[in-house]
Amino acid sequence: MAELKETYACIPSTDRGRGILISGDPKSNSILYCNGRSVIIRYLDRPLQVAVYGEHAYQATVARYSPNGEWIASADVSGTVRIWGTHNDFVLKKEFRVLSGRIDDLQWSPDGMRIVACGDGKGKSLVRAFMWDSGTNVGEFDGHSRRVLSCAFKPTRPFRIATCGEDFLMNFYEGPPFKFKLSHREHSNFVNCLRFSPDGSKLISVSSDKKGIIYDAKTGDIIGELSSEDGHRGSIYAVSWSPDSKQVLTVSADKSAKIWDISDDGKGKVKKTLASPGSGGVEDMLVGCLWQNDHLVTVSLGGTISIFSASDLEKSPVSFSGHMKNVNSLAVLRSDPKIILSTSYDGLIVKWIQGIGYSGKLDRKVTSQIKCFAVVEGEIVSCAFDNKIWRVSLLGDQCGDANSVDVGTQPKDLSLALNSPEVTLVSFETGVILLRGTKVLSTINLGFTVTASVISPDGTEAIVGGQDGKLRLYSITGDSLNEEVVLEKHRGAITIIRYSPDVSMFASADVNREAVVWDRASREVKLKNMLYHTARINCLDWSPDNTMVATGSLDTCVIIYDVSKPASHRITIKGAHLGGVYGLAFTDERNIVSSGEDACVRVWGITPQ
Repeated sequence: MAELKETYACIPSTDRGRGILISGDPKSNSILYCNGRSVIIRYLDRPLQVAVYGEHAYQATVARYSPNGEWIASADVSGTVRIWGTHNDFVLKKEFRVLSGRIDDLQWSPDGMRIVACGDGKGKSLVRAFMWDSGTNVGEFDGHSRRVLSCAFKPTRPFRIATCGEDFLMNFYEGPPFKFKLSHREHSNFVNCLRFSPDGSKLISVSSDKKGIIYDAKTGDIIGELSSEDGHRGSIYAVSWSPDSKQVLTVSADKSAKIWDISDDGKGKVKKTLASPGSGGVEDMLVGCLWQNDHLVTVSLGGTISIFSASDLEKSPVSFSGHMKNVNSLAVLRSDPKIILSTSYDGLIVKWIQGIGYSGKLDRKVTSQIKCFAVVEGEIVSCAFDNKIWRVSLLGDQCGDANSVDVGTQPKDLSLALNSPEVTLVSFETGVILLRGTKVLSTINLGFTVTASVISPDGTEAIVGGQDGKLRLYSITGDSLNEEVVLEKHRGAITIIRYSPDVSMFASADVNREAVVWDRASREVKLKNMLYHTARINCLDWSPDNTMVATGSLDTCVIIYDVSKPASHRITIKGAHLGGVYGLAFTDERNIVSSGEDACVRVWGITPQ
């Protein structure tokens, strides 16, 4: 049996120059955001409890709770809205094709009966309102000529819908059935977000022209605007009202969030400016915000989520971050197995602590992309697409000096001799390179296409896997390799090879979904028929006590085999990561960490059968 213990969630997908619209449910104190095809539900007071909905066929863009908190409507870039339950396995209620292009925002009516969605219509309608159970249209929405970025539903009767977008317009509709009432063109740039106040008396729109305008929610007339003194110096991307409708929170590209007091006659004055925690780079621009109960949530372009307390603004915020892209490799520190390092190919290294979660990003002086990655005591070794092998010293939470060696060809795989970690074996298209520290000992052309390689912990033996599915064992003397034996069992290109911790066995896996455990001394197959994946195997790891092998595959599953039992006695974790599993590491005999295409990292507890 395997049970999910912890999920370290991904962060919201962000785009430069675009706001993102996060939302939440005040009752359960959770927030919703999208990353790739996943919709993430996070609880603000329980950071390790995360639920992920992964049923969209295309990239998800926005998700909202219904007013009673029982349903969630989520939309994607194909114009589809899915309505699903928040309980019992996210049961699907309805699916509607609403627009012919990407949906940017959607809102429920206060009685939970209607949904309005807006976005890019590819020449057809840009806004639609429909009944949530039948999909019937409730009104005509004319008046926009370009992509509509945000829409809002007045939370009290008489119902109104407001929309805004890239044509600089704010349009106002009365209904139901909804029809066009009036339009304002007071903004001189994209209007990014608009929201009705919870008491239904006012409406505010914010724009890339750095202005915010306040309207009467019943008539749609302009009554005031946010004061320009001490105002934002960059595009305003998002706005959120306080629960008492007396204040708003705005976030901007000038890297700050501001809280405004809104007077009854519609004038806004800055009450407090919240600086974004960070170094002040581009990734600290704020693109999303939410005011929920006593929490002020802001999201930066780099995906960092900061939570301020509304009742105590002087308190420093709680910040957490993570990965936005595919997490392609993981490592557990041998000196402290509670510490997990994960990397994604955009060059980000994140440190996690079991039981706590996010513990910071490792800042390297040189941020190159990362393709392969290994950690030994106090050092990170990585390679990417720039033909260089980097060795970076690791001092607690920080990276020290970085040394690199140019190997003259693009590395495919790297492996460290764990007992003498100076020695590194790097494989390239047609051979391998031996390194000591940052010095190239030898470049050996092996005359076949290399796809995976590994070096034994004492540095005396190497196993190289080829495109032809053969494993070749070499003994290493000095800086040369001598071929000892060729092992044939695999029917596809080898993807990964790993020695067991006591070096009595090794395991290999291929693109043809098969894994094999070999005995090192006799070079015979020790465990066969490990054929339970349905796609390429990407990663593999041994448990510290040499009794179990885990494999992770493109088919989204992790399978854990006991070496002493037949392969049919396996533990399968189905759907471990949407899009495929790319990293696996045991932290101890009973826990395994996995990562994958969905940018999440998960810790599983294993109980042997």
